[in-house]
Amino acid sequence: MALYAAVSRAKAMSRAFSPILRCMSNVPENTVYGGPKTQSPDQRVTVTHLKQKHKKGEPITMVTAYDYPSAVHLDSAGIDICLVGDSAAMVVHGYDTTLPITLDEMLVHCRAVARGAKRPLLVGDLPFGSYESSSNQAVDTAVRVLKEGGMDAIKLEGGSPSRITAAKSIVEAGIAVMGHVGLTPQAISVLGGFRPQGRNVASAVKVVETALALQEVGCFSVVLECVPPPVAAAATSALQIPTIGIGAGPFCSGQVLVYHDLLGMMQHPHHAKVTPKFCKQFAHVGEVINKALVEYKEEVTSGSFPGAAHSPYKISAAEVNGFLSELTKLGLDKAASAAAEAAEKISTSK
Repeated sequence: MALYAAVSRAKAMSRAFSPILRCMSNVPENTVYGGPKTQSPDQRVTVTHLKQKHKKGEPITMVTAYDYPSAVHLDSAGIDICLVGDSAAMVVHGYDTTLPITLDEMLVHCRAVARGAKRPLLVGDLPFGSYESSSNQAVDTAVRVLKEGGMDAIKLEGGSPSRITAAKSIVEAGIAVMGHVGLTPQAISVLGGFRPQGRNVASAVKVVETALALQEVGCFSVVLECVPPPVAAAATSALQIPTIGIGAGPFCSGQVLVYHDLLGMMQHPHHAKVTPKFCKQFAHVGEVINKALVEYKEEVTSGSFPGAAHSPYKISAAEVNGFLSELTKLGLDKAASAAAEAAEKISTSK
């Protein structure tokens, strides 16, 4: 009985202090974590959902994005998969290759995207140097991408036996893996640059065999990058999992492009030089951005911005007079004159 009474008192105290603790929290009540959420195609695209689309022959859409605003756009557009790619090294950080970006930097991008994209399947790239040395390293990195990055799955570049082994180990650890064959940017040291693959018999056969090997170790999908359409068609036919093409023609199970590329975001000469030939620009957002920035500069320079319409915070005439009086008492006559002149200009420009 004594134990029962003690437990009852503890519960009563907990209920009594609950509102106080709630008020002390800086997290809104409706965002407090309440356990795992059920997943369904109406709430979040899952690997199962992708399998169903593939089985029905429905094309899969994927876009590579790196931050919160772009993730929100993908979410609104109903894109199936959002890839947080190591191409952030080039597109966002300005490097010439994907090699310099670190795992910690990738995790920052992953977290930002995870906060913005609530519906797409989220796939995080494993950056160069974070998974090649051993299966243990590969699994540890993949776990971090899910736990710290908020991703649903990972992508790695396949090709060498060690990377296929890494994919197998990650799958066996319970993590969904997307493979990547063809032009694998992390292998430019071996390839001698960004070179398309599958353009001769041996290379074409290798693309198909590598894709099959990734399927064999449990990958749920494979990206085919920069290979001739017949090679992509052969790989897609040979596989029982979806292929996602990028510069691989129309015969894949789905397509992926980089957010900035498909929007025509970057107009800088360097970026224009390295913009992929296969990329269709569905807009020319970069021109709109440049025009807006030039107009902003001109209006600030001329003094037309900000005007009264964009100076929304008001102070009454009586408060202004009191303010001027206090400034004068402080010996700040010049400041008082500036404040009086500003008040007069704002009132007459309404």
